[in-house]
Amino acid sequence: MCGIIGIVGKTTVAPSLYDALTILQHRGQDAAGIATLNGPQIKLHKSSGLARDVFGPEQMGPLTGAAGIGHVRYPTAGRDDSSEAQPFYVNSPYGLALGHNGNLINTEELTQQLFDSDRRHLNTKSDSELLLNVLAHELQDQKPQQLKPKHIFRAVDAVYQRCKGAFSAVALICGHGLLGFRDPYGIRPMVLGCRETEEGLEYALASESVALDVLGFSLMRDVEPGESVFITLDGELHTHVSPHQQELSPCIFEYVYFARPDSLLDDISVYKARLRMGQALARKILRERPDHDIDVVIPVPDTSRTAALPLAYDLDVKYREGFIKNRYIGRTFIMPGQQERKKSVRQKLNAIDLEFRKKNVLIVDDSIVRGTTSKKIIQMAREAGARKVYFASASPPVRYPNIYGIDMPAPEELVAAGRNEEEIREELGADWLIYQDLQDLITACREGNESIHQFDTSCFSGEYITGVEDGYLEKIRKMRSDEEKQKRRSENALKVAV
Repeated sequence: MCGIIGIVGKTTVAPSLYDALTILQHRGQDAAGIATLNGPQIKLHKSSGLARDVFGPEQMGPLTGAAGIGHVRYPTAGRDDSSEAQPFYVNSPYGLALGHNGNLINTEELTQQLFDSDRRHLNTKSDSELLLNVLAHELQDQKPQQLKPKHIFRAVDAVYQRCKGAFSAVALICGHGLLGFRDPYGIRPMVLGCRETEEGLEYALASESVALDVLGFSLMRDVEPGESVFITLDGELHTHVSPHQQELSPCIFEYVYFARPDSLLDDISVYKARLRMGQALARKILRERPDHDIDVVIPVPDTSRTAALPLAYDLDVKYREGFIKNRYIGRTFIMPGQQERKKSVRQKLNAIDLEFRKKNVLIVDDSIVRGTTSKKIIQMAREAGARKVYFASASPPVRYPNIYGIDMPAPEELVAAGRNEEEIREELGADWLIYQDLQDLITACREGNESIHQFDTSCFSGEYITGVEDGYLEKIRKMRSDEEKQKRRSENALKVAV
């Protein structure tokens, strides 16, 4: 999962791109990068770290130009060296820079094609560099005397034919403008916005609407699945929907965890969807335990607060803040290794003993993935004096890996894989465990936009929208295991030392 932003403005856009990256930082904390287009040159700076650490006055100064893209990176396969920070750049044709959110699932086939047929070299193992080179080849294959939007759209249609998986991407085409495109199923989000300035109309593409809000852009609409958007350097907007478009199937985990609550994705308010998740959980609790003995509902900050509030209200019990969060620790879900995740839970949260002592507490979290954080939180509640500790998840059990850009790795690292709910409860150490039903989660999201008939729910259901080739899940199991990630980090550290 990554964050992307692209702007075509009338004045220097680098400051706006930087501001957008800080707003989208929750989507990736591994690396950040900005590329701008100034005349015949693409100016690029990227590195490992948070946006505020990667960019200072010295780095921002050279990033001149009225068009640009930005990216914050979250590595789905644990590759955490700075060589895979984005945007990526390739000089032919025209000069292209691209930032990508998602994950391609036919990388081996594409890599072979690029080498055998396209005669293109890849410098990293990143599927984003792969996507850039496929786009570059298809643009070059158009062979136009003068590049026009129709040629660009034909190239993207060819990308849709070749690339399988989830991808929302923004790309600069030197001398021409900004291109954005979304995969045929619309798994990963992308929104289009505009703002009126004294100099004229400016356009932006972003992963989430909140980035547009903060920059003063008005949300025009979501980019459709299989749609390309091209904005010329003169500010002309061109759009095209591919014949390869499929039924919109957005990733439901965006609404559960990744997106900010103040975002609108595919016309669904993330905030209201999470409110409805809490209400659905309350109904389930009242069905299963109408005579429950819950004294207080306590959320795990921050993403579960929105669901926990209506849950407490509908149960007619107190809502309290029982955990205080250290704002300077990253999101534990996307920490690169198990030991680092375990350590960071204690650094991230501290319990207020008075809210737990001699009470039956219901702790609410947005999801339970590896179970590392949940187990520690339950232990902290007991140490704070709770009489009983109940635990509720606003989403169903995560039993399967996500192959579309979220680091849900080997099944043996998912606490719910191969276990029923009673076995999960015992593993976590809770007195009672409550999961959201999948259909209730779908209903909570779909109520915001009833024109959406299906979501990607693969991490809960094991059903993959794009289909999966034999052996692929086993391949990513090996690639994404904590053991393999640690091996790659050790190799990277050795390279740096040498």
